[in-house]
Amino acid sequence: MDSDSVRGIDRRRLIKWGGAAAAGVVTAGGPLVSAGPGHADSASTGPSGGDRVPPDTLPGGAYDRYVANLAAEGRFSGVVLLSHRGRTVLSRSYGMADRERRIPNHEGTAFCLGSAGKPFHAVAILQLAQRGGLRLSDTVGEYLEGFAKEIAEQVTIHHLISGTSGLNTPDEDVRRVFRSREEVHEFCEQWARQSKPVAAPGTPTDHAGAEVAIPALIVEAVTGRTYWDYVEENIFKRCGMTGSAFYTRPQWLTDRHIAHPYMALADGREVDAVRNLDQSSPAPWVLGKNPGRAFIDAPGDGGFATAPDLVRFARALGDGTVLDRPWADVLTAAKTPHGPTSFGAYQIPVHIVGDQWVFQRAGANPGVGASWSIYPYTGWAGVILSNSDGAPLQEMGRRETQAITGASPGGGPGG
Repeated sequence: MDSDSVRGIDRRRLIKWGGAAAAGVVTAGGPLVSAGPGHADSASTGPSGGDRVPPDTLPGGAYDRYVANLAAEGRFSGVVLLSHRGRTVLSRSYGMADRERRIPNHEGTAFCLGSAGKPFHAVAILQLAQRGGLRLSDTVGEYLEGFAKEIAEQVTIHHLISGTSGLNTPDEDVRRVFRSREEVHEFCEQWARQSKPVAAPGTPTDHAGAEVAIPALIVEAVTGRTYWDYVEENIFKRCGMTGSAFYTRPQWLTDRHIAHPYMALADGREVDAVRNLDQSSPAPWVLGKNPGRAFIDAPGDGGFATAPDLVRFARALGDGTVLDRPWADVLTAAKTPHGPTSFGAYQIPVHIVGDQWVFQRAGANPGVGASWSIYPYTGWAGVILSNSDGAPLQEMGRRETQAITGASPGGGPGG
């Protein structure tokens, strides 16, 4: 390897999380103002054009036009946001957060995250690990009782948060309407203990319910607090995510800053899922489900966040606010191959796109779509939040990545 290549790699490491500022390049504060596409193209420094603002990301650019067309066709209701080193480059809001009360979506609207909230439990686990409260090599049985011996003694925390536990969990009771936080917690705790090994630990078993519920229970066992309270205090509050929380169904119904999920029915109608608990999705992948039936999201999953708050979370991962820098690298380091350029990390799928890493997490439920992306080499973050069925979340993620990197990714955001 020649010396220029070595210097390039060293610089990449310097700016991996913090962008040019970490490499000694000072950028002015305040809103990002571009002098136009030509000017933006000429301001290129660092790998992958770290200081470049691609024209496709700007207001009126290709990505903006694409999302506007989706909204005009009735295929997108929600918020998209592109941020470069913490400064908003593009922010657009479409549709209604609450059609009954005529409340529009806006940048401060909180959306249900679905699986896009799962990385919070991995961050919580790593916070405890960096403080010496647990080790990733510890087994389930060192913290929790009531699990089968082969789980308690062989499945480690690493297996769980890397999606390689080899476990299977029974299907959820999607038609049950929960009435309290305590009822949700009791159900999830019992549900987790019904997990069974279906393969040896170390075998990829992504999306197993146990890999969500058990780490949350371990967080509770170590801290003596509910998972919801721990994450709100140690992640949301620490990151400055003031519009984010594990809201309950009563709050979902009454709080004007929370988007209601509009779920498509078999007859083509869209209904407010939270106001129609007797209605269910006909979509095969969520057959019979209605996200409003949960009183609060299950421990280890979900939550609500605004688009700017997810940018704050992305920034906090990079600057040592929420995890010490080495532990942030542990979170996003590739663990298992999913494809030629795609890998599983700790509850965050990561991809090589062009000459850079992209960290992306998505989630979907009836009437719910969420995706957040981090481009660590260049300081970009992207957020897509939707509150109606029909949004092509994967394609939107591809278009976002293409606008930022200039490269077309092989896969969309990981769910």
